[in-house]
Amino acid sequence: MKLQQLYSYVRRAVDDYHMIDEGDKIAVGISGGKDSLTLLYALHGLKRFYPDHFSLHAVTVDLGFDNLNLDRVKELCSGMNIPYTIIKTDIARIVFEERAESSPCSLCAKMRKGALNQAVKEAGCNKVAYAHHKDDVVETMLMSLIFEGRFHTFAPVTYLDRTDLTVIRPLMYLQEADVIGFVRKYELPVVKSPCPVDGYTKREYVKNLLRSINLEAPGVKERMFTAILNGKLKGWEKEIGSIK
Repeated sequence: MKLQQLYSYVRRAVDDYHMIDEGDKIAVGISGGKDSLTLLYALHGLKRFYPDHFSLHAVTVDLGFDNLNLDRVKELCSGMNIPYTIIKTDIARIVFEERAESSPCSLCAKMRKGALNQAVKEAGCNKVAYAHHKDDVVETMLMSLIFEGRFHTFAPVTYLDRTDLTVIRPLMYLQEADVIGFVRKYELPVVKSPCPVDGYTKREYVKNLLRSINLEAPGVKERMFTAILNGKLKGWEKEIGSIK
């Protein structure tokens, strides 16, 4: 995927769901993975020509694993002139040693989001951008159907009243394959996740299931996404009015 295509997808999402306002200070959650680095690249480019002016601040929550090297991510942010904050935590030790969780993902995610939101507020940001793409949207919906018995997924924009922060998801129209192609083409400094359960989660199970279904019924992921768009889920109503 070319850079202009990335900007086009992100601009469409931002406009459809009114993700950015004049003067916004947007924190970008950086895990070091392909999705978050693509999001950072996209918003940095959008910032140059979007009619509403906004600023960016990259934030990484370091879970406390020993083998996380973010030097190249630091270089990327420096080259873009984007402030970059790394929050050191003991989340890995608490989840895997003190609590010895058999299913650690839920607790880890809760603690990670708490640390991220606190850092975002301290940085003076009013919004935080997550790097969820179209595959994440569909996978979350399928997880809800299988494990919770309900038709649900996260919204493009979510207001967190406890922290007075707004979460936005500008990559929502990109497929994971688009992200992979972009990262390879532009050689972004992806950092492999140090988490020992990476690749062995319920989400990974659903991802593989969806891949299998899509092979047997090509286009099913796109049809599922269309069902979400048309499903009248809370937060999925598009903005009515002129496009910027």
